[in-house]
Amino acid sequence: MKHPHTSLPDKPHFEILDGLRGVAAIAVVIFHFMEIAVPDLEKNFIAHAYLAVDFFFCLSGFVIAYAYDDKMPVIGISTFLKRRLTRLHPLVIIGSVLGLLTFVFDPFSNLHETYADKTWLLFIYSCLMIPFPVVKERYLNLFHLNPPTWSLFWEYIANIFYAVLLIRLPKKFLWALAVLAAIALVYESSQSSHLSVGWGGDNIKGGAIRVSFSFLAGVLVYRSRWIIRSKLGFVSIGLLLLPALLFPFSEKHNWIADPLVVIFYFPLLVVLGAGAVTQKTTRALCRFSGKISYPLYMVHYPFIWVFMSYVEKHKPAMDTVTWIIVIGTILLLLLAYLTMKYVDEPVRKWLTRRMKQGARNQ
Repeated sequence: MKHPHTSLPDKPHFEILDGLRGVAAIAVVIFHFMEIAVPDLEKNFIAHAYLAVDFFFCLSGFVIAYAYDDKMPVIGISTFLKRRLTRLHPLVIIGSVLGLLTFVFDPFSNLHETYADKTWLLFIYSCLMIPFPVVKERYLNLFHLNPPTWSLFWEYIANIFYAVLLIRLPKKFLWALAVLAAIALVYESSQSSHLSVGWGGDNIKGGAIRVSFSFLAGVLVYRSRWIIRSKLGFVSIGLLLLPALLFPFSEKHNWIADPLVVIFYFPLLVVLGAGAVTQKTTRALCRFSGKISYPLYMVHYPFIWVFMSYVEKHKPAMDTVTWIIVIGTILLLLLAYLTMKYVDEPVRKWLTRRMKQGARNQ
């Protein structure tokens, strides 16, 4: 029997939001370099780029609701989850492979020898997205081989909750959940003094809190139709995003600054970005930025570990580090593009064809 969902057209993308996703992904890469080069966040010019993850979660809630609120009754939970796996998981595997290679062949560190008996477990658990925080020398990341996988772990959980529960809830219940999540977010920030949590074995609960609020906020923005039409373009909205990632880090005030940005400013940016007009001169840039953002996010960190090993071993001057960061970011963008074009996209197309063939045969 042919599944009716196979003929449903895909909705157009919000191109400004795609562009913002790319800006945030580049900021994350630079932040990961900089937190090693300048560990003191109060001296780090991009100290709040860890909040880009909350922005990603908010964007995800908005885009998922936009793309699937109408489709879910037709396609069902199983097809939705298969689509999400097809979209997200190839790069989880690719990032795990890169993480394994850089861990074993890191020219500046022999840390892999300490964990020789756990290396394959690290790899398998990373591919299956099972948290395994055992490498204490590197901050007990949930997924040591490719640490950014932690946010995908919570993204998957949010997607499951969306398909099973959130799709069925009326707005008033979503509002109640969002308010509770916002309170939890402020509490978590007050306890940790920041919202850079959720990625490690000793702060894992913070990830649940971060994704809960921001994903719900994105869903609510869409379902409330809070889209402000304006002539603001990609450059203008992008400039509005940067202060949220670049404002100075303060030990005294950071506990309240982080949740204020996440609770109020990021949903506002989604509202503005969804209603902004893409200019002809920036349309291609927005599309490319959106396409490259996820590959960049998922392939960069294995090489950040190598950078960290180099800094620990050789203690280079800041001038040298600066050049490494600039050149490294450019090379990682190139790697992300090649991975997207020659690995991720072909694999996803193949998986999509197989899924459609399976649907037609049922």
